[in-house]
Amino acid sequence: MDSDDRIVQIELEEGLGARGKPEIEQERAIALQAFIEENSFSIRDGEVGPYHLTLGLDEDRLLMKVRALASEEYVLIGLPLSPFRKIFRDYFLICDSYFEAIRDKPLSYIEAIDMGRRSLHNEAAEKLCAALDDRVLIDKTTARRLFTLLCVLHSRH
Repeated sequence: MDSDDRIVQIELEEGLGARGKPEIEQERAIALQAFIEENSFSIRDGEVGPYHLTLGLDEDRLLMKVRALASEEYVLIGLPLSPFRKIFRDYFLICDSYFEAIRDKPLSYIEAIDMGRRSLHNEAAEKLCAALDDRVLIDKTTARRLFTLLCVLHSRH
């Protein structure tokens, strides 16, 4: 991919900016910053980047509006979230366990939980890459960061 094939701006649809738990807000801020700092994203058979991405939710669908900065036209990508429902549920449970564990559990216990969390994150990233493959080319790191944002948005919806 070209070095311009990346997201340089992310916007959340109105209503997705509602405040959540402090842990969720921290995850959101970290995910947004990390996503902008390093990502690889390209629209297949579309304009080259850099891109502006607007994320929204409609019912059980992720809506991604992508616009090359050099263009005024958006590409709308809808992604059903129902195939991710179990991963969301498991990820939220393991994150809750992690946030509880860091208060008073031994390091080995926290590390085991974190290994499970990373494993779920990797599974979700692979699933996202596959679900978007016919429309978007992203690498695994970008897919992991997108999943983190989806979790934050999903937890507020």
